[in-house]
Amino acid sequence: MSAAALGFLIALEIAARHYGLPGPITNQAREVVHPPASGPLLYAGLALTMVVLTWRQRFLAAGAAIGVDIAFSLVRWALDAEVTEGHSFGNGALWVILGCAVIAVTRRTGRERVLLLKGVGLGLLLVAGRKTGDAWLLITSKTRPEVLDPYVATADHALGNPSWVVGRIVAAAGPAGAQVLDWVYVQLAVAAVVVALYQLRDVAAERRFPRHHLVRTFLTIGLLGPGIYMIFPVVGPVFTYGTGAFGTGGEEWAVANLWPDTLPPIGTPHPVTYDEVTPRNCMPSLHTAWATAIFLHSRTGPRFLRCAGTFWLIATLGATLGFGYHYGIDLLAGVVFTLTIETALRSLDRGWDRSGIRLAVHGTVVFAALLLSARYLAVPMAGHPWVCGPLLLLATASVVHGYVRTTKRWETKAPAPARRPEPRLETV
Repeated sequence: MSAAALGFLIALEIAARHYGLPGPITNQAREVVHPPASGPLLYAGLALTMVVLTWRQRFLAAGAAIGVDIAFSLVRWALDAEVTEGHSFGNGALWVILGCAVIAVTRRTGRERVLLLKGVGLGLLLVAGRKTGDAWLLITSKTRPEVLDPYVATADHALGNPSWVVGRIVAAAGPAGAQVLDWVYVQLAVAAVVVALYQLRDVAAERRFPRHHLVRTFLTIGLLGPGIYMIFPVVGPVFTYGTGAFGTGGEEWAVANLWPDTLPPIGTPHPVTYDEVTPRNCMPSLHTAWATAIFLHSRTGPRFLRCAGTFWLIATLGATLGFGYHYGIDLLAGVVFTLTIETALRSLDRGWDRSGIRLAVHGTVVFAALLLSARYLAVPMAGHPWVCGPLLLLATASVVHGYVRTTKRWETKAPAPARRPEPRLETV
């Protein structure tokens, strides 16, 4: 699996280089010295690495990371090197993660080496997932010049054009509400790490990882999701029917300036050409998919974690629609996408049975039906919203209901009783 992940990263690096831009490996290597694109994400990766350490080692690792960041800041200040992009901190976290890898190879043996390398791999995978996603988005913008937004916007009439509705609500709420939603939207990976840290809290004591946790689902979503973007390229209502994100750019490529005040007309949809910069990352909504995964995995935590998971899901849905990044049907596809992946991962751990196979197949069929309906049935759906809208919601609800029912059966199913050894006959 590690070889496959490395091969995937190398392939993306080559693809990005083909378009004249650095790939995920180069971008990650640069952050050893250059200002990181996301300092909080690097510290989140360090936090995942530290789940395998003792408390004393954790304090030492955190102190070393902060010390390295202070040293980098002093050097940049002395050289008058202003940080114009990214964060002025985060290098220290990456240095400590790499240092743990060196210690594992040179100072650890046996199970201790394996455990520490797993911790390092977990932290680096989180960061590499972000870099991989950036490379994927670059490739979608370069290889898919035409987008299918008119089809999705037309189909969204069946759902009442939720992006337009929530967009007006966010605009009326003022800048304070928009800033909260933007922070939630941007820091989604950090929220995932908080839930993952709760799930992995006993790794250091038990010296082993649990068989299933949030990071696995998070990374699988990020690996498979961008592949759908290549099949169904969509940029979002704020770009196709507005002035671009936060009112900057996109005017020359927009079909019309309608979002969020005027609903798009119901006509004959067709693919439209868009720029070579904006990612085609709408269908499905991976932010919705990741927020759904956070919500699911927070259910086993304490009340505070459950409330936080619920808040993050609701706020993410509000941000994706309210900022015009997604259409309503994107969100439905994102929910179905996550539940199907979560079912498959849990079935791999516990062994495939009839209920797991049935739910995974059902989720896959519903997901494919959502995409095909948006592409080929957009006009009939828009013409019959009171029929097609409830059908879309019922199809999604059927996957949600199936997941809840199946997982509850898995959790309450009593384990098979241990077979009692047969009595041995004594010979005299």
